[in-house]
Amino acid sequence: MSFSQRVFCGQVTPEDIGRNVQLCGWVDAYRDHGGLLFIHLRDRSGIMQIVFSPEIASADLCRKAASLRTEYCIAVVGDVKKRMAGTENPNIETGNIEVMVTQLTVLSESDALPFAVSDKAMVAGASTAGADNVAEDLRLQYRYLDIRRPQVRDNLMARHRIFQCVREFLNSRGFVEIETPVLTASTPEGARDYLVPSRVHPQNFYALPQSPQLFKQLLMFGGMERYFQMARCFRDEDLRPNRQPEFTQLDIEASFVDEEFLYELIEELTVKMFAVGGIELSRPFPRMTYGEAMDTTGSDRPDLRFGLKFVDVTDVFSKTNYSIFRQILQRGGCIKGINIKGQSEKLSKNVLQNEYAKEIVPSFGARGMTWMRAEGGKLESNIVQFFNSEELETLWKKFDVTDGDVLIMIADSSYSVVTSVLGQLRLHLANRLGLIDENCFYPVWITEFPLFEPKEEGGVTSSHHPFTAPDRVDFDPKNIEELLSLRSRAYDLVMNGEELGGGSIRINNRDVQRKIFAALGLNEEEMREKFGFFLRAFDFGAPPHGGLALGMDRTVSMILRTPSIRDVIAFPKNRSASCPLTGAPSAVKREQLAELGLLNLGGQDVLPGTAEKENKVDHLSWVSRIGIAAQERPVIEEILAEAEELALIAFQKAGKEEPLFTVVPVSNRTRPGTEEKRSELAQKGQLLKSAPSVKGNYFKVASILE
Repeated sequence: MSFSQRVFCGQVTPEDIGRNVQLCGWVDAYRDHGGLLFIHLRDRSGIMQIVFSPEIASADLCRKAASLRTEYCIAVVGDVKKRMAGTENPNIETGNIEVMVTQLTVLSESDALPFAVSDKAMVAGASTAGADNVAEDLRLQYRYLDIRRPQVRDNLMARHRIFQCVREFLNSRGFVEIETPVLTASTPEGARDYLVPSRVHPQNFYALPQSPQLFKQLLMFGGMERYFQMARCFRDEDLRPNRQPEFTQLDIEASFVDEEFLYELIEELTVKMFAVGGIELSRPFPRMTYGEAMDTTGSDRPDLRFGLKFVDVTDVFSKTNYSIFRQILQRGGCIKGINIKGQSEKLSKNVLQNEYAKEIVPSFGARGMTWMRAEGGKLESNIVQFFNSEELETLWKKFDVTDGDVLIMIADSSYSVVTSVLGQLRLHLANRLGLIDENCFYPVWITEFPLFEPKEEGGVTSSHHPFTAPDRVDFDPKNIEELLSLRSRAYDLVMNGEELGGGSIRINNRDVQRKIFAALGLNEEEMREKFGFFLRAFDFGAPPHGGLALGMDRTVSMILRTPSIRDVIAFPKNRSASCPLTGAPSAVKREQLAELGLLNLGGQDVLPGTAEKENKVDHLSWVSRIGIAAQERPVIEEILAEAEELALIAFQKAGKEEPLFTVVPVSNRTRPGTEEKRSELAQKGQLLKSAPSVKGNYFKVASILE
């Protein structure tokens, strides 16, 4: 069959009435009216109603049409006709016309569906099954069927239009699209690398790029001046709702530019992208320093669609008689609060005291919370009597209080605890009280980030990455206190509490780059090993340059207002970073591992727990992760012997020769003594030696809750 005359269903209009057309697609739904068969034919462009009528179609054709079922792939030929008055369907764009079929070809049949694909009713006002209530993993397992659904299809089509908008805009501004390597060397950029073993170079590995950072800078060194790429990136990160192990980012880098050039460029591009989704953004985007963001919202990605900014009231209580505040301030602490305007009726005394003060706020990490309600021109609470009139009057003015307002204050000796807890509380209250306008989009630039952050084990690590330019270059790379005071020329684009992207002006001076590496604890040998090729490029006239990367999955998801980035990715991983469709990640054959030199990688290293398996008591200790003291071993050995004997007797009674399992009578056994003491393993630093992963002094597990 020839498809040369085929037209898309959604492209047929009333102007085509009387025209003979060829349509191809899938049976979306069908309705039999006793010899008159109506079918919704669906292709990528939309739906067209096709009709099999005995008055026009042959008897054989009508019998063939009667065998059609949902998701059969078919091709038809027929004449476009205007629908009879009263039979129009406003649910579809072609609802005023239909095609009277004269030819039918069944291209492929379909089995019964695991879930409904159609979401368009054939008759106005009728309901459809849809797939909205189907488990996500089932939809991802049959993603090719899920993509047929108009909702998913429209998301992918809109993603395409947004990507085209990006390419057209950047091309108009002189940017060149260049691809960078996917197989590269492992570099420390914050997250774990995905490693790819090399068969040609046994026991050596490529890394999938976390970003094209080094290559795009080298393109600037190479004189390309303005580069962009829709880059595929890979990060083996802990799970979060809006993260994927592989994702797409818009990567941009330009030479001979400063922050203002990039602000203007990205703002104009962002406005154009959001316009594709019918969202209008105003320019210029406001700017906020990292310090101001943390000080007033407790977050470096603040949601500014509502108020509830922090008010610092530390000075109000500098001479207070309230002992809790006084003790906190004596330890160098601070006190901040928020005013929830006009919400006194929704936040009763019971809610404030029993829900927030006793449960919610402690779960956020604070020891307690102070609250006051404004009624009759006065502040009221269960502790208001501990404050003098001057303190209460100053609070009234600082918080700009009116009757019906509720004040909540957090006090702690740690500034970070105060801002973190109050920041979480701010978002919790905004969601609970419906203060967030879901139709509002509030972009903001966050600037002047700290260049370094302290590490738990000492030293510093880069806040963004080690190629970010500092605000000054006259620093001592060995002075930790000075390093932590440095600010970076970095910037993040934040919208509605989500970081859409970030970037920085880069280092283009070899000596400054070496100082940054030295500050991170790299010696000369490590610099050469990890970044030798990159540092060598600085010797040949590196231009001033800077750039930015936007997370396109996250950006498209926000533009289309989908609940998850998985809704705008063709074949996403699920919440546990696996693919229900293909089964990835999966085990591979031993022969493949051998070919790659991955069997017993590392030589004769003994795997953890191997030695313990040689002795039954040691093995029990290993699998249960419970230490067994020397004086306990005889008792445990006796128990194991009794258990094996009982199991053998039971097995022999059943007519078997050897037991498949062991049993022991239920008995409580506790270690003697009541005096508490620290575990010997803890004293030796071996308490967590069996943990698969450790962070700080904690047994680390994967984050699985959203």
